[in-house]
Amino acid sequence: MTTLADLRSAHCRPLRGAENKLGAEAVQERLALLPGWTLVEDGAAITRRIKFPDYYRTMAFVNALAQVAHREDHHPDLGVHYGHVDVRYSTHDVGGLSENDFICAARADALLD
Repeated sequence: MTTLADLRSAHCRPLRGAENKLGAEAVQERLALLPGWTLVEDGAAITRRIKFPDYYRTMAFVNALAQVAHREDHHPDLGVHYGHVDVRYSTHDVGGLSENDFICAARADALLD
């Protein structure tokens, strides 16, 4: 069983092909570890809206998340607004969700701690 600590300490790895796509049970197990994240697009992506009191803190988070994305070579789709960021993860090369999406979502949450 995967834990939040497992996700936060893991690193992304290159994944290609449908054999690396997580099954519904694995997705639900990992999603349960990440409050605030929602399954969207018929299970092909996860998303979270993260709110901030001002633009400065919004951008500070976006910049920190960009560092995580660069380091892990796994990049979210972002919607950046004055007081919130919409973060979306999916692994295009597997056609849905992979372990990398949950690793990066856990790392995004860790930036908020």
